[in-house]
Amino acid sequence: MCGFLVSTDKKLSKEEFSRGLGKIKYRGPDMTRIIECDGLFGFNRLAIMGIEESGMQPFETSKAITVCNGEIYGFRKIKEQLVKEGYQFKSGSDCEIILPMYEKYGVEMFRMLDSEFACVIYDKEKNLFIAARDPIGIRPMFYGYTVSGKICFASEAKALVDFCKDILPFPPGYYYKDGKFTCYYDASKEYKFFDGDIGTITKEIHDRLVDGVIKRLDSDTPIGFMLSGGLDSSLVCSIASKYLKKPIRTFAIGMDKDAIDLKYAKQVANFIGSIHTEVIITKDDVIDALKEVIYNLETYDITTIRASIGMYLLSKWIRDNTDIKVIMTGEVSDELFGYKYTDFAPNKEEFQKESEKRIKELYMYDVLRADRCISSCSMEARVPFADLSFVRYVLGINPAKKMNVYNKGKYLLRKAFTNDYLPEDILMREKAAFSDAVGHSLVDDIKEYAESIYSDSEFEKKKLMYKKHTPFTKESLLYREIFESYYKDMSDMIVDFWMPNKEWEGCNVSDPSARVLSNYGESGK
Repeated sequence: MCGFLVSTDKKLSKEEFSRGLGKIKYRGPDMTRIIECDGLFGFNRLAIMGIEESGMQPFETSKAITVCNGEIYGFRKIKEQLVKEGYQFKSGSDCEIILPMYEKYGVEMFRMLDSEFACVIYDKEKNLFIAARDPIGIRPMFYGYTVSGKICFASEAKALVDFCKDILPFPPGYYYKDGKFTCYYDASKEYKFFDGDIGTITKEIHDRLVDGVIKRLDSDTPIGFMLSGGLDSSLVCSIASKYLKKPIRTFAIGMDKDAIDLKYAKQVANFIGSIHTEVIITKDDVIDALKEVIYNLETYDITTIRASIGMYLLSKWIRDNTDIKVIMTGEVSDELFGYKYTDFAPNKEEFQKESEKRIKELYMYDVLRADRCISSCSMEARVPFADLSFVRYVLGINPAKKMNVYNKGKYLLRKAFTNDYLPEDILMREKAAFSDAVGHSLVDDIKEYAESIYSDSEFEKKKLMYKKHTPFTKESLLYREIFESYYKDMSDMIVDFWMPNKEWEGCNVSDPSARVLSNYGESGK
């Protein structure tokens, strides 16, 4: 991960700008650079590709300047073509292709990228600022306006809070130009309906996910893998292990008394022959981490924060004890193939509608969690299930075949990898909520802590202070108060709490955890 800050306001002092950029130094601790143009460009680098100093940003030509936090897959072929056309590159960085592509294609380039990215370009000839974000929103970007009404862009909201107002997330799949936001790719809608046989469907799922994992193994720095023992992270680890033909480094985390997933993660690690590490945490670790997790996440959402505790503490351990700079994770599978609550979808149309909604909102929830937990520990997150080719295909599968009509959630994904990728009991194991998988006591301990802070009357009084996104439990009030201490009156950065679809029978619950659903069954064991 890298981090950037761009101001289009000439009145903003370099000192104030530098302080904002410094707040996201952890995203790129290797090197910092600020250059002045018709505004200010600042970049904190985490060197992943083309790690020499020549790969440091901002990149600049006689025509334009850019900063980009991204990974551009297949960039070497693009480079080869651009070299044939006379362009001379200075580094091995994948992001150096941004400027020549912009000079050749203009804003049409964004749709051409197979990438997770957020970038800002200043066109010197047109005196124009352009910004864009990848279609899923894997890489974060926020924008806000100075007192002069000038727009600024940053990798995280915290870099903008001291000199901007009306700070919001930059919408995924959009570009900004001439003061307007334009959608160039709607990931929730860009698919072709497909209703083939199960064999054809599962082969496509297999091949596209394998390709998504393989292309994300390209790195000039060491790669690690988070392994929960659940289906999604286990598949990513198994595919990578098969392709690399050498032991990969896997990491699992659990509470000290009731960790569900550690035993399953170890079983997977033994099966694929990985170099495996278990990290054990306590109640005190969880409570002590709450403020820093919420500060890093920039959210008050209940399920995001719960699931981030373990992920953040594991990332912190990896940072402090290894040389790893890239982490592979298993997010985005649920949004495509279904959660426990989508078993309650009344029909295929509702299932598909819910999947599209979740893909559209991913950048505020699971994708936000993966980015912020890992980047705050100076590493880069890569998410194979978010590969655009994979997302497009799975969204297009007849939803009647994705629904749980097989008495097994995510059946198509499981069926696609039946050939010795995982032990049978792991491949067919029911999903557990991530925070529960770290340990049921994790959520219970936080709830107990919140109960100790607020009396019933105090909770009823304090929750009414928040007219929008009103806390509805003592736990959610605790999160909101911590959030407001850092990001006062900025709750619109998240549209609402992540919750099951309450309109469906069986899903009108008061807690986001799958644990409260009637079909949780064996998931938590």
